[in-house]
Amino acid sequence: MTQPLKLVFCGTPAFAVPTLEKLLEAGFTVSLAVTQPDRPRGRGMEFAASPVKDRALRFGLPITQPQRIKDNDDFRNRLTAIQPDAIIVVGYGRIIPQWMIDLPRFGNINLHASLLPKYRGAAPIQWAIARGETVTGVTTMRINAGLDTGDILLQKEVFIAPEDTTETLGPRLAAIGADLTIETLRGLSAGNISPRPQDERQASLAPTLKKEDGGIDFRREANEIWNRMRGFQPWPGAFTSFRGKNLNVWQAKPVESRTEPGELFIDNHRLIVGCGRNSALELMVVQPEGKRQMAVRDFIQGYKPRTGELFG
Repeated sequence: MTQPLKLVFCGTPAFAVPTLEKLLEAGFTVSLAVTQPDRPRGRGMEFAASPVKDRALRFGLPITQPQRIKDNDDFRNRLTAIQPDAIIVVGYGRIIPQWMIDLPRFGNINLHASLLPKYRGAAPIQWAIARGETVTGVTTMRINAGLDTGDILLQKEVFIAPEDTTETLGPRLAAIGADLTIETLRGLSAGNISPRPQDERQASLAPTLKKEDGGIDFRREANEIWNRMRGFQPWPGAFTSFRGKNLNVWQAKPVESRTEPGELFIDNHRLIVGCGRNSALELMVVQPEGKRQMAVRDFIQGYKPRTGELFG
């Protein structure tokens, strides 16, 4: 009887959890779970474990949380002693050093949430939605020294629905990617996967999001603003200013209007704001500074915005 592959799993966020679960369910041996150190979170800034650590604890897996991995002799010796057949990397958040790349016979296999070489980088789901893509997907690739530049092993396309946000699309990609990782490992073990290099001509980047990415520029066309709103949930969100205070916009939809960019038009209980190229957004759910989210109807009743006032 063939021995199950011996793996090391490196991951941190919730996106990585379905893959860890599938690996164990499929009978692979996860000899070590590697995740980032506990971080302060929430209003109380109390230290909290990563989602991967939480799940690894439930399964009783050995766990390590090194502050660094490149020049860490203890970590290197531990992985070398395990002699894994493959190292699985899903959203770990650290650059994998060359010694680690060279260690397993099947390499370091990364699950990436895009159809590489498109959207290389830290935020592929967010930027695929923000840039108006209707199709994205997941890729398993063999990690090399570059940023998401390794040879592609397998890919699967996923449709982006018009109502999708990062919060709805992410879990779907995570589940599909978990299955793809199992398929990849089985294919490598059977010798029926042919890695293929990425086409650099098709490459694009999905850089780490910054707070300022959520600022709404009403000079953009309404569909572009709407796509960015969907992609940047829950963070950095979408925000503007109204009467000198911050206003978060949580739901909106493009509509027809010739209102000037940033100018409000109040139509009974509807709030429409002009955007670039003779387009407009109808706001549905907003959150004034210091308040909870509210329907626009309640915002209009409480704040009494006037036609002709400006956002931003």
